[in-house]
Amino acid sequence: MSEQAAAKVTGVHLARTAYLYVRQSTLRQVLTNTESATRQYALRQKAIALGWPAESIVTIDTDQGQSGASAADREGFQRLVAEVGMGRAGIVLGLEVSRLARNNADWHRLLEICAMSATLICDEDGLYDPTDFNDRLLLGLKGTMSEAELHFIRARLIGGQLSKARRGELRMGLPVGLVYDPAGRVVLDPDSGVQQAIRQVFTLFARTGSARASVQQFNADGLLFPVRVRTGARKGELAWMPLTHWRVLRTLHNPRYAGAFAYGRRRERLAANGKKTFDTVAREQWIALIPDAHPGYIGWEQYETNQRLLLANATAHGPDRAAGPAREGTALLQGLAVCARCGNRMSVRYHTRRGVEVPDYQCMRACIQDGGRRCQSVPGAAVDAAIGHLLLDTVSPLALEVALTVQAELETRAAEADALRRGHVERARHRADLARRRYLAVDPDNRLVADSLEADWNDALRALQTARDDYERASAAAATTLTEDLKAKIRCLATDFPALWSNPDTPQRDRKRMVRLLVNDVTLHKTDRIHLHVRFRGGQTHSLTVAIPPKAWQLRQTHPDTLAALDRLLDTCTDAQTADALNAAGHRSGENKPFTARIVLEARRSNNLPSHTDRLRANGLLTNTELAARLGVHPSTVKSWTRAGILNSHKANDKNVRLYEPPAPGDPRLTARQGSPLRKRVHTQPTPGGAL
Repeated sequence: MSEQAAAKVTGVHLARTAYLYVRQSTLRQVLTNTESATRQYALRQKAIALGWPAESIVTIDTDQGQSGASAADREGFQRLVAEVGMGRAGIVLGLEVSRLARNNADWHRLLEICAMSATLICDEDGLYDPTDFNDRLLLGLKGTMSEAELHFIRARLIGGQLSKARRGELRMGLPVGLVYDPAGRVVLDPDSGVQQAIRQVFTLFARTGSARASVQQFNADGLLFPVRVRTGARKGELAWMPLTHWRVLRTLHNPRYAGAFAYGRRRERLAANGKKTFDTVAREQWIALIPDAHPGYIGWEQYETNQRLLLANATAHGPDRAAGPAREGTALLQGLAVCARCGNRMSVRYHTRRGVEVPDYQCMRACIQDGGRRCQSVPGAAVDAAIGHLLLDTVSPLALEVALTVQAELETRAAEADALRRGHVERARHRADLARRRYLAVDPDNRLVADSLEADWNDALRALQTARDDYERASAAAATTLTEDLKAKIRCLATDFPALWSNPDTPQRDRKRMVRLLVNDVTLHKTDRIHLHVRFRGGQTHSLTVAIPPKAWQLRQTHPDTLAALDRLLDTCTDAQTADALNAAGHRSGENKPFTARIVLEARRSNNLPSHTDRLRANGLLTNTELAARLGVHPSTVKSWTRAGILNSHKANDKNVRLYEPPAPGDPRLTARQGSPLRKRVHTQPTPGGAL
């Protein structure tokens, strides 16, 4: 050690602890590169030579086998930074800068903390004081060179890898269903059960057009999907488990299943928290894509078709929302309706009318993006009915072909599912036989091994019995579903497309898929009527005109004949009496309900019809109080004269309120005389011209 370097060590430094940091990048280096470890531990003697006692030197070697590219996963380096930051370290020793950090951010952070706490840094080349500008500049250059060195090492390693990838010769991890043969070529998995399961996924997707529907059908058939264990004690083994949506998407998006070699589909990126993430890269940016590089489960054209269908199913992708997969809703034109005013796709809004779910097609693009008014809203029930009638007229000549296709599809689907279930039973039988042979081959005196193998045999037998039970149950269900009687019914339904379309057991989702096979889109324009312009798949067009269905309040309007009868009855009847008379005549309200006094009240108010009371008042009838004031008597006298038959009254409403007819002028019976019983005045005729 030179005198100039030793002069940098002061008593303050010697009063603190010296920290020796030891690290090698991989566990293989730890086991094989022992000389590097020896050189690093030898720096302890350099610390002693600088004046630190042996008991004040702490060795940090917990990061053995850890890469220096990041400090996030290195506990030893984090401990070192913490000790330096708290001012406990007098010197930090490392064989070279790369042992401390190969990342400039980590290295300069350590330099900054060492400068603040006046901590020295020592490597194999010399002693440095971070508070000195020249030493700090030199340390910074060493850190930059260390990071560049890591880049060059990685570039040399990746360069050969990329060269092989561009030729399609790079050996990579293969998805389940593909394996390497002894010659290093990619071939299909020799396990026929694995091949059948993967082909079934592609078949279901081609049949349903939806990844979610493929998962539902696959699991509904009681099938299992093969999975290759990537980590743990069972690494490399094949496991069977229920199919999931993300696994279907990964299978459909993987070009290896189409026999293509692909490299660079994902790009590694370091997140802010120091963890690695992978971003999906566009196909144009892939490093290599070589179709027909090895055998596959589908052709490249089918793979491209699947990608277009998956992209179309992602309805949130792109400015123009595509049709997407057929859903369970009742809207027949879900994803196919196009606004004639702005050309955008129309969305679906459902509402319930008399217990039935009814769709409306709405153009909401401007409303959502600009906060403006919606472009137009078209009632969907009449539109769907018109499209259904058009399809019935269009598809009828193809009925026989549809019948044969449906029958063959059902039989093929049942055969594929049955083959997969038989494969599960065969695998379970093979495992049981293998466990049996292992148990019989063991030495009977070795009870520990024998007991373990016997338990494995019992587990395999139970798994075999479970597989047999599942197979028998599923086969029985399939046989029940596909009886000869049911096949005949299916054939009859298929040959009669109108019956198939109108059959209530036909799911609405299947009707939508039928529509999509024939119709490309339907343009809707609502004026005084609804105009439909249907564009078929073959390029043909057809225009329809549909009347706008009445509003909900219009559907609840009372029939004009019923209103006329109600108007006539109100001349002589109260609301309750009118309701009884209308019900007796067979009339019903606008909601097809029997009439009540309340319904009569609402009907006459909504149609501006005068009540029975108003009609009596219009004819000059008076109330009890009004007539008593005119006659100059008490109201009770008016009631008495009415009960005696001298005055005439009429029932005005259902609350027993009565209105009275004005008496003839000069009626002698209307004299309030004591001693003259009313019964003697009843038959007395009024004197002409007499006073009241």
